[in-house]
Formats: sequence, structure tokens, C-alpha cells
Amino acid sequence: MDQLAGHVHAGCEGDRGATISALELRGAHLVIANVKSLAAARVTVPGPHTARVVQIGRNQVMQLHPLGPAHPRASSAGLAKSFTRWLLWYPAAAAALFTGLYALLAGVALLAAPKAVLGLLFDVSTVAAGWIRLVPEALVSTRPVHELKSSLADVAEACNPQQLIAEAPSSVGSNYTPWAVAGGVALALLALKRVYDTPSRTYNNNVGDEYDAWTNEGILEYYWGEHIHLGYYTEEERAAGWWKADFKANKLRFTQEMFKFSGSQQPKRILDVGCGFGGSSRWLASQFPDAEVIGITLSHKQVQRGTELAAERGLNNVKFMVMDALKMQFADDSFDLVWACESGEHMPDKKAYVEEMARVLAPGGKMVIACWCQREAGVNGAPPLSPKEQEDLNFLYEEWAHPFFISIQEFCRLMQGTGKLEQVGSEDWTPQTIDSWRHSNLVGVLDPWFVVFKWNPKVWYKVTREIVTLERMHQAFAKGLMQYGLMRATKPAKSALV
Repeated sequence: MDQLAGHVHAGCEGDRGATISALELRGAHLVIANVKSLAAARVTVPGPHTARVVQIGRNQVMQLHPLGPAHPRASSAGLAKSFTRWLLWYPAAAAALFTGLYALLAGVALLAAPKAVLGLLFDVSTVAAGWIRLVPEALVSTRPVHELKSSLADVAEACNPQQLIAEAPSSVGSNYTPWAVAGGVALALLALKRVYDTPSRTYNNNVGDEYDAWTNEGILEYYWGEHIHLGYYTEEERAAGWWKADFKANKLRFTQEMFKFSGSQQPKRILDVGCGFGGSSRWLASQFPDAEVIGITLSHKQVQRGTELAAERGLNNVKFMVMDALKMQFADDSFDLVWACESGEHMPDKKAYVEEMARVLAPGGKMVIACWCQREAGVNGAPPLSPKEQEDLNFLYEEWAHPFFISIQEFCRLMQGTGKLEQVGSEDWTPQTIDSWRHSNLVGVLDPWFVVFKWNPKVWYKVTREIVTLERMHQAFAKGLMQYGLMRATKPAKSALV
């Protein structure tokens, strides 16, 4: 308890007397026992926590589980502090970035036309004209590399420095250096945009590998906490400003709201399909200590991390397994709650995904799915996707290893098509979740040092790609191209099936 001195405050509203007779640490749990009125109990601890009440003997006990390190809240002082820190890093980072880009562009040009480039190096006044003639074609050409190399070499060989100067715009004047720098920066930015517009992780049965990498880096867990899905923002939070909300606590709230939506009451055997490193699984296990919870994922590293976190929290009723959700090894009618939070996006066969979950769902059990969905298109009067919409979707598919998305309505049709489910329903939770995308970027801006101090350019580059993709996701949801779908269904009891 010494470590928490000055940081933990426990009491009861309206009763500041000895309302708490026991306050102790048990492993990773902060336990508050013998609270006179648990409904009025309040506890403040460092960082966001989730609480549950359990009965131990004659005593009611409140247990608090940490969600992870808290991120700085968005405030004038916090933003000013973060901005000041960035001012110290940006000049060096920008210099390194542009130096690298110039080196890259120079290397491309050197390979394409070595004689011309070497000549330019000895005559600064021709640099601007060299950029004008050599680089643009390399950036926009779609021809094979060997043809492009030959073409650039032909262009360079056909022009000596005097001809290049003569063909450059007369307004440039005698000093070409500022124009060369400006042109180089513009071209570097154009090249950078092209790099970030090109997807880097096309789906190729690589979902497990990608999540292994994300788990090893620790970045996703650090910023998103245990719940690696979007958060749930109330109307009041949205009205007050999403940036004022608690980012990680809202993710926990999503899990709680998703359970309410499922309609499940007291599940005894729970399956978490695509469990990540088990945030939802552990929450469900903590809420239903008499239930057995199983989480499955394709990532070995997520199983390892999920198991570690469960042990830290003293949860003995949850376990994690590596298993393909399309070919589950469970018997029919095995679980009375089948839970799938943001896993359907990665499934190459959505129909098999739904059918497998329906197969293992026990009669009378509940199925609930949360998934990023694209809008209905070309069906039931819905307009088809425009070329721009398809282009935007293709990027979202191929940047985060998604084979494709489907609509909320298509999920419902698949659930109804199993012939095993009834009471199929859905809701669009886009308003409640859309702020998560930009909030994800904000917590990184306010607290960038976990990434910065990894001193790994590959990680830095990967994170910058995530920033771009998070914003593109926000825009897709804001435009209505994407929607956040919640789907639920019940498997009829056996008597109803006869």
C-alpha cells in the first residue's frame, strides 16, 4: 500500500466516517472491503480502472483492475506542454526526413541517368532544370522500371547543361538554388503522398503475423489499452467535446454496452471470436466468475499476452487459444454467448464466419457481432459504389490486411440464412464510435514518447502510416462510406426447433 500512498482515495458520498474497513492490494487488484453502501462508494486511483463487486464470505468486496497507463487529457496546459516538446524535436526530425527523401530521389535519378546527374553535381546552376526534366516522370510513370530507366537516360543524354539552362523558365533568373530547393521539397512531398497512398499490408492470410508484430511492439496496447477496439462516446461527451473524454475508459464502456446489446443475462460458457489479447474476454470473466470464457485468435503472441494479463488479474476462468474462426474445433451447441468484436473485418469468408458461430451457439444462446461495415451498395435500391468510393475502400482493405467489408444488412441476411437463428437485429453505432479514430491520433500527439524512444525508424514509419489510415477511416465513416454495425441474434431453444 505504500506505493499508493497519496494516490488512492476511497470513501462514500455523504458519509465521510469509517465507511471502509479494509483497503489492500491483492496482486494487481485494489480491494475495498466492507463498504457500507457500495452504490455510493467512490474510489480514485491512478489511471482508468474497471470495478466489480463480489461476495466473499459475509463481506461485499469491490475489486478494481487497471486498464493501463492513463493518457494525458486534452487541455490548454497539456497541449502547450506537448507542443513545446514537439518544437524541440521537429527541426531535427524534419531535417532528417527531408535529407532522407532527397537522398532517395537523388539515388533514383542517379540509377536512371548517372552521367547527367554527375554532371549536375558539378554545376549548381543546373539543379533546378535537372529536377524539372528528370524527376517528374519517375514519380508519375506507370511503365516498367527498365523502360523508365532507359527513358530518363535518353532525356538526360539528349540535353547538355547549357540546353537545360536555356529551356528552364526565364523567370528563374541566374540563381537557381532557391528554386531547386522549393522544387525538391514539392516533389518530395508528392513522392511522400504517393508512398502513403499505396497500401502496404494487403491481405494474404497474414492476419496472425500482423497481430504478432503489433503485440510485440507494444504500441497498440500502450495507446489503446487492453481493449483494442473502438470506444463508445455518450451524447453528453460528444456535445462537450470528444477530446475531453477518457480514451481507454470509453473502450471499456463499449464492451459494457455491447454486452447490454447482446441481451445475454447470466452466460455460463462464453466464446470470444477474434479476442485480441483478451480485453473483452477478461472483462466477461470478471463479471461472471462462475462462467468459462474462451478467447480464440490467429496470433500466438496475443494468446501469450492475454494469458499473462489474466494471470496478473487472478482470473482462473478464462483461457486463450490459437484457432481459425472459420474452422473451429468446438462441438455443436457449445456456448450460450458467442461474442465477436471487430474480428469479422479480417474474415475472408463472411458466410462461413457467421455459420460457424451459429453452429457452436447453444440453443437459447445469444450471438453478438460488432464490425466495421461498408454501406449497402447495388442492392435493394442502394446506389452502387462510385469509382472514388471503391478506391477508398481498396486502400482500407489493403492497408490493414482486410480481405473486404460487407454491409450491416448483409450481415443480417447471412445470420438469417443460417436457418439456425431468430430475433436477428442490428444497430448503426457510427455516432457513438466515430470519434475514436481521431481520438487515437490525439493521444499519440499528446504522448508520443513511447514511440519516439524506441529509436527505430521502421517503427516510426509504420506508426506514421497508422496515423494516416486512422484519419482515412474517420473520413470514410464521416462520409457514410463506412458504418459501425452491431448485430445480434438468438438460437431458438430445442423445443422451438422441433
